[in-house]
Amino acid sequence: MTSKTAYNVAVVGATGAVGQKIMEILEKKDLPINELKLLSSKRSAGSKLTFKNKEIIVEEAVPESFSGIDIALFSAGGSVSKKLAPEAVKHGAVVVDNTSAFRMDENVPLVVPEVNESDIKSHNGIIANPNCSTIQMVAALKPIQDAYGLSRVIVSTYQAVSGAGNQASEELEKQTEQYLNGEEMTAEILPVKGDKKHTPIAFNALPQIDVFQDNGYTFEEMKMINETKKIMHLPELPVAATCVRLPFFTSHAESVYVDVEKDGLTVKDIWKVLEEADGVILEDDPATQTYPTPLSASDKEEVFVGRVRKDPDLDKGFHLWVVSDNLVKGAAWNTIQIAERLIKNNWF
Repeated sequence: MTSKTAYNVAVVGATGAVGQKIMEILEKKDLPINELKLLSSKRSAGSKLTFKNKEIIVEEAVPESFSGIDIALFSAGGSVSKKLAPEAVKHGAVVVDNTSAFRMDENVPLVVPEVNESDIKSHNGIIANPNCSTIQMVAALKPIQDAYGLSRVIVSTYQAVSGAGNQASEELEKQTEQYLNGEEMTAEILPVKGDKKHTPIAFNALPQIDVFQDNGYTFEEMKMINETKKIMHLPELPVAATCVRLPFFTSHAESVYVDVEKDGLTVKDIWKVLEEADGVILEDDPATQTYPTPLSASDKEEVFVGRVRKDPDLDKGFHLWVVSDNLVKGAAWNTIQIAERLIKNNWF
């Protein structure tokens, strides 16, 4: 594609939590948009959304919707992406997909711009946005890997309910009210929407995000394992994950343990590379109780790291606390960053 001064952009899933956040961020950024088309399911089509003081009617997403579109930002569920993303490519659009539909496809780059921006140029029309919990972890791991090498990663996550969509957030509100009123809590969404069995999330912790696989890990945990290896180009890196849903609305937190390859490192050595890393903010001062939290990271674009500790028994082991807004950097902002780099480098 010849470089343009402005691009026609479509947001698929515009009425959902991530779609709305994409629009919110696009309003603040300088992405050169000529025309913005908002697409959704047939159920939501006809509703009106405002973008830069202009009212836009949401249209039903069909193959013909992508005629004349240069960039299509998808966040409407994996089944929609599998059906419509190839159609968008046929119409000449480059797709940035925020679902798991294409992440592990060997012909589709899986991108966190601060980690593997150059992979964008190898796309064949579709670029995948990683899982929210993976994005923030690899952003923190990349500078450590570059400087000192990595030989192992173990992560436990503490994930917000918004990662399961607007309905999960509404369910948390409802259950909290029921609990405080002395009523029985009703559960219909979590841990997995559509499952026969559901468990209240309010005042609780659910060690299940997505469905269980044959190996005993959940799909969310396997996403973190496999996506980390692909993004960082380290297919043999040992990665293990335990993913837990907690009763707060926004931002995911992670306890990450890493074994580095270099001997004799100190906490200050890890601090140094994190302080210099693109998109990462170090907040780490135990003396003043300075560390990131889900509340402090909310609505922010960066990945925050604190509680860096050297393992008391293993010289090459370090512990990190990593927090980021799952709807911003974990979804919408990373999607827009990919589009920005696509345009900047004319990697169409």
